[in-house]
Formats: sequence, C-alpha cells, structure tokens
Amino acid sequence: MAAYRNDLFWAQEYAKRNRSIMMALLQEVLRREFRTARVTFDDVISSHHNYVSEERYDGMDLLVTRKGAIRAGAGEYGIIPGSMGTGSYIVKGLGNAASFNSASHGAGRKMSRNAAKRRFSTRDLEEQTRGVECRKDSGVVDEIPGAYKPIEKVIDQQRDLVEVVAKLKQVVCVKG
Repeated sequence: MAAYRNDLFWAQEYAKRNRSIMMALLQEVLRREFRTARVTFDDVISSHHNYVSEERYDGMDLLVTRKGAIRAGAGEYGIIPGSMGTGSYIVKGLGNAASFNSASHGAGRKMSRNAAKRRFSTRDLEEQTRGVECRKDSGVVDEIPGAYKPIEKVIDQQRDLVEVVAKLKQVVCVKG
C-alpha cells in the first residue's frame, strides 16, 4: 500500500504540474497574440477530478476517492462543465462534510458512449453544437450534448454542496 500511495500521489502531482504548465503556456500565447489588449488573468482555478486525497473526517484519517467529483471544501473554487455544447459553471464549495466536501465534476452521462454512437449522427452533433467551435466528426459523436444530463439540473441538485459564482457560455471546446 505504501508503494501504491507513493506512486499514486507522484502521478497526481505530475498531472497537477502538467496542467499548470499548459495554463502558463496558454496565457503566454494569449498575451503575445493580443499584445495591444494587455491581457491579464485572475487566479487560475485548477479543478482536479478522478483522484485520491488524504483527508480527515470525524477524527479519522481517510483516503477519499473522487471519481466523477471535485473537492468542494468551504470557499474552494471549482469548475463544473456541461457537455461540449452547453455552458459550464464556476462554483465555490460550501464544505458539506456529509459529501466529504465533494461535488460533481460535470453534467454526467445519461447514456453510454456506445448508445450515443448508435443514436446520434454527425448531423445531430453539428446541430447540437451550433455556435460552438469544436470538432463535429464521427470521432466525437459519443460526446454529443444529447448524451449528457442537463447541466442546469445537475447544478440545481447540488446547491447544498456549491454556490454558483458564474455561468460560462461555451464558445470553444477541445476534445482529443
């Protein structure tokens, strides 16, 4: 277990640093490309999900696994995205100990990837992502907005876990 935890936490730290470097590179490109606008940035919100954390609850040291969840401790900022065609939310955690200070990390699927591929076409994808710059090919049909729960409902169902700070309108979505 000690070796597993060592490797797990090393990999999570590597991923965190990788996200930090990617964000710094993106910020530099934006500053360079929009030099005359004098682009500035607020603090970065890095919302880790699908990870393990050492935390203390009710006097016990625990390993908390957040699969499909983000940490939503009191005052902690997070991002809860919708699908590739809907908005996303910036939230602030309420520190709900009954949820182990957690909230969902996204809209969540209402159908499997295979079911989405069977039900939807690239034409459906084009229609459901109209106005969003993104891939609209068969390789991402399984990510179609219709395969996900409505993000507004998901947010509404966790008002005891997070406070909504802002709703973001999606204009670009990058899918591998």
